[in-house]
Amino acid sequence: MWDTLWLDAHLASMTVGEAPYGAIEDGAIAVEGGRIAWVGRRVDLPGRPEALAREVRSCGSRWITPGLIDCHTHIVHGGDRAHEFELRLKGARYEEIARAGGGIRSTVAATRAASEAALYESARRRIADLQAEGVTTIEIKSGYGLDRESEARMLRVARRLGATLPLTVRTTFLGAHALPPEFDGRADAFIEFLCQDILPSAAAEGLVDAVDAFCERIGFTLGQTRKVFEAARGLGLPVKLHAEQLSDQGGAVLAAAYGALSADHLEYLSEAGARAMAAAGTVAVLLPGAFYFIRETRLPPVDLLRREGVRIALATDCNPGTSPMTSILLVLNMAATLFRLTPEEALAGVTREAAAALGLGASHGTLEVGKAADFVLWNITRPAELAYRIGGNPAALAVRGGQPLWPAMRS
Repeated sequence: MWDTLWLDAHLASMTVGEAPYGAIEDGAIAVEGGRIAWVGRRVDLPGRPEALAREVRSCGSRWITPGLIDCHTHIVHGGDRAHEFELRLKGARYEEIARAGGGIRSTVAATRAASEAALYESARRRIADLQAEGVTTIEIKSGYGLDRESEARMLRVARRLGATLPLTVRTTFLGAHALPPEFDGRADAFIEFLCQDILPSAAAEGLVDAVDAFCERIGFTLGQTRKVFEAARGLGLPVKLHAEQLSDQGGAVLAAAYGALSADHLEYLSEAGARAMAAAGTVAVLLPGAFYFIRETRLPPVDLLRREGVRIALATDCNPGTSPMTSILLVLNMAATLFRLTPEEALAGVTREAAAALGLGASHGTLEVGKAADFVLWNITRPAELAYRIGGNPAALAVRGGQPLWPAMRS
């Protein structure tokens, strides 16, 4: 018998097919051992519900989607950068603040000074906001330590969050995020130290699922990024890249050449970059929170991505400097209003495509037999409402591994 059978639901399975959203009207989901054992129309169940499962639960005609996935976050960090927000509103540009010692460097100082317990607790509170909106899987990057001990501490906190919360966590090593003050004027030496010491140490401790870098005028060059990718390849780790956010540095082409899981931001993506990503199967992760918060005016080339067949994911980019966002539902609305994604594309961007961006496409992101039983019940009349509403939270119940995360369903 199945462990649980969920009835009286409309399913936005997010599988690719003829039906928008992969919709199944009057559907059912069976769970066994934390995975989906059966999914389909209720009329196609192979017997009476009470004879099929130990527990039968009614969903009250609610919609069910896969558990939402936030595939790009910097959610473990010390301090905040509200003062820089004020400076930008007075006319300072992000690059100017960064070159003056603010930006990422100021968060590095705060993160290095924070204890593991403090980092854990502040991140846990941010994650609670995302979980309340149906997030069941999250990516967490390092990159605010920039030395061996601090980078490892960030990644240990990320692992601890995944071990202690009802949440799937994928960790990403982002040591090549900024140049630490002790390496001023010695970027090549820092990259060498990162590749020879910091990254291998973190990987040996089992703290790294993927490797990222910030390839940009205020970040690292193509050549330096290539060295990071070579080090990751030598350790058997997949890569991803902050690419083409502020200028076209050719990062997307480089990322694709290394079979990157994703290239993220992409406001300045070229046609060559999009074609390379499509050929490599590299997912485009768009980050409308950062676009909005730094008041960027150049839109990511969504039509180009569609034309080339590049998969599009979305994420909060939760970080203290350019996207202090802990609402995945706001990401959906921003993607639709600012980037002109359809509501269906937006929802796919935080389910099916986000799973692909984390290398989890085989186990997460859609409602299919064999996949993790992570799903959300919503008080909505149609899936488009998830991208349509601003500021509300229609999540009725989140389920991870077949287990409800809240004690009672919200009306």
